[in-house]
Amino acid sequence: MSTEPPPGSGQPPEDDPFRKQPPPGEGRGPGSGSPYDTPYGGSQPPPPSYGGGPYGGGPHGAGGDEGGYPADPLAGMPPLADSGRRTLARIIDMILVGIVVVLVTLAFGASEYQMHGERLSAGRSLAQSVIAAVLFVAYDTLLIAKTGQTLGKKWLGMRVANLNDGATPSGQTSLVRALVLWLPFAFCCACVWTVVCGGWSFVDKPYKQGLHDKAAKTVVVSTR
Repeated sequence: MSTEPPPGSGQPPEDDPFRKQPPPGEGRGPGSGSPYDTPYGGSQPPPPSYGGGPYGGGPHGAGGDEGGYPADPLAGMPPLADSGRRTLARIIDMILVGIVVVLVTLAFGASEYQMHGERLSAGRSLAQSVIAAVLFVAYDTLLIAKTGQTLGKKWLGMRVANLNDGATPSGQTSLVRALVLWLPFAFCCACVWTVVCGGWSFVDKPYKQGLHDKAAKTVVVSTR
């Protein structure tokens, strides 16, 4: 005998899906599968957590907004390195690598020597520029990708970090940074490019980035 109520009785049939819905608040645990059960249920991923990053910024820490996303990527990180100390560190690196460039150049006979009357002058050949570019780029790329520090930066207490998370730059990021810094230096306008590229950090705000930092999305922070 059918249990369905007669038509017009006002009672829904037994197989009516709406009768099988649980009361509000029941069966709505995290595993129910409905995107409305939890703020980020279903296929929608939760927002990323910033609490465990190298900068140590929490969801509502310094610079954070109500949604848990920091308004400033530098929130919680060490202070930015002083531009004057950065310049001194770069000079130290240039001297160290420059000595190696001279020795390798002499070993390969890549310098050009010209006689001007009774005076002997040494010019710069293409081969010498290539040697300088390779050594400077390799030096910067390998050390920055390994620890974030060249020797000059290490001695003066600073390191290169990714702008977005403070981590040590990857090999690719370090290479981009080194190419922008050293290729023009080696091949065309050493003095001018060094002043413009590195000196940009003196006027850049708020991150004190040189042009090579902007290309690689990095910053230089103090370790002291």
